[in-house]
Amino acid sequence: MAWQVRGSTVLVTGATGGLGLEASVELARLGARVVMVGRDPSRTASARTTVAARSGSDDVATLLCDFESQVAVRALAADFRARHRRLDVLVNNVGGVNKARRVTADGIEATFAVNHLGPFLLTNLLLGLLVDSAPARIVTVASVGHRRGTLDFDDLGLERGYWIMKAYARSKLANVLFASELARRLAGAGVSSNSLHPGSVATNIWSGAPLWARPVVNLFYRPFFISVEQGASYVVQLAADPALEGVSGAYFEKGRRVPTSALAQDDGLARRLWDVSAAMVGLPTSTPPG
Repeated sequence: MAWQVRGSTVLVTGATGGLGLEASVELARLGARVVMVGRDPSRTASARTTVAARSGSDDVATLLCDFESQVAVRALAADFRARHRRLDVLVNNVGGVNKARRVTADGIEATFAVNHLGPFLLTNLLLGLLVDSAPARIVTVASVGHRRGTLDFDDLGLERGYWIMKAYARSKLANVLFASELARRLAGAGVSSNSLHPGSVATNIWSGAPLWARPVVNLFYRPFFISVEQGASYVVQLAADPALEGVSGAYFEKGRRVPTSALAQDDGLARRLWDVSAAMVGLPTSTPPG
């Protein structure tokens, strides 16, 4: 049977605004059962109302999670499993930036924790359900910023010097490496793993940037921003397009499959990042699907 998103169960993180909200609207409009994840109860409830009204679908649910907390991510996975028998699409969209270095309760630099380790942990905790639901898809929202990213395993948390763009680019490189390594580990399981840059989208993700940086963003980048709806369409493409059935381990920019940075093509680096990440979240270094 050809892939179709209608009737499938889709989990979207970071769904209370921006790309996550718009992708949820479109996926619900296409007939998917959408489970939206947000951090704030009031905003999440409001977002759910918006998605139901705009999509014309009432098959929209919500769950809460603060991705800075590994305890909360584990609770999210357990809560989802308790409420849903299958998971056809996981959209790892949650993300953020921090103008100054901040450490979570787990002792992790916050940008790396939210943008990479939280999705890494959630995906691993839900792998069994994804495999049981196969064919299934995992979509990780990365960024063209991964091309400027570096990984220093002796200073992952940027204790030796923090800069907002360095932290963001590092987390996005980790997203791409994770998605490609996951694809290798899931080969033959019927679950695809792809990542994408949805374009420079006019969302509020950079509201955490320092004041000095905002005029620079407005002057040099905002004229090239695409709409949130257009950016979300590229997320929905990876989740819903039947033509992408069987495509895994790929990276897309604005709807087109393109090569990643040279660093993101380093399989050894991807394996090392996986093992380091697993240790940081308390998982075995080689987690088998299911």
